[in-house]
Amino acid sequence: MNPTQETPAALSARYAQCIEASKRVRWDIERDVIRGRCLDFGRKFLPDGLSRVGELPFLSADEARFLSQVQGRSYASMFSLVERFIGAKTLELTEGHRLGDAAALEALVRLADEEIKHQALFRRLEAMAGTQMPAGYRFVPDANAVARAVLSKCTWAVLALTLDIEIFSLAHYRSSIDPETELCPLWKDVFLFHWKEESQHAILDELEWRREHARLTDAERERGVDDLIALMAAVDATAQAQARSDADYFLAAADRAWTREEAAAVHDRVRAAYRWQYLVSGAQEPRFGEVLRELTTPAQLKRIGRALAPIVEQVSA
Repeated sequence: MNPTQETPAALSARYAQCIEASKRVRWDIERDVIRGRCLDFGRKFLPDGLSRVGELPFLSADEARFLSQVQGRSYASMFSLVERFIGAKTLELTEGHRLGDAAALEALVRLADEEIKHQALFRRLEAMAGTQMPAGYRFVPDANAVARAVLSKCTWAVLALTLDIEIFSLAHYRSSIDPETELCPLWKDVFLFHWKEESQHAILDELEWRREHARLTDAERERGVDDLIALMAAVDATAQAQARSDADYFLAAADRAWTREEAAAVHDRVRAAYRWQYLVSGAQEPRFGEVLRELTTPAQLKRIGRALAPIVEQVSA
């Protein structure tokens, strides 16, 4: 609950390291990522470890590939959505360093710039997917409305959610996307380059969350836990809404009739996949858990765990 505070010099050095990493891995959307290529619709987009299409044994190979592409399209759009509020919050955080540590200010400005670039990259990917996928796909949430709702919560909670997102994006790439050799090469490269810049973003998120935590009272931290639980519920509602839309789209676009049991299974597994992707996988990442335990009391941690328990249960079923 009272994490050890680093010295100002040590903190400044950590921000400076993020600046150096940002300069080293800097990339351009067209020159380095797209490189004149198109999406390969003969391959999967999202790997089975994230899409869970392997849990639907009645799907043909073509159907499993198409469902991975539907999920991959939403996965990219969801990252574009969350980076809308992450970028806005980061710009807000720069005010706290404007007349302070120059390294911290530059690191956060770079982070905001990179998040804006990532949004443009994912919009590019969405446009490319839309040229060849059947009509009827819909991305349900409105990015600006979601950003406004998230940013209405206290900074402690927003930074907690942001760190969770950054960490699960890194974990998804390392454990599922990178090892998979049969994915669409362009789709896979998008998340390779995204991963390169997100690696230092997670460091900055943690630094800023700890900085915010240190200045709050116990009552303000308690409010932060309340807001984090509310944000988790909102993420879950968003994920479930998109899962319903994507399952309906897949079932309607596939060229065959489905039994009632098959349709129900598609809905159940897509919902479980999305709850895993956007909530459970991040909450269960050791790095996020370590920081969360440091910045909460045992009672607060238990409250967060109780809020997640029903979601974890459905994902594990």
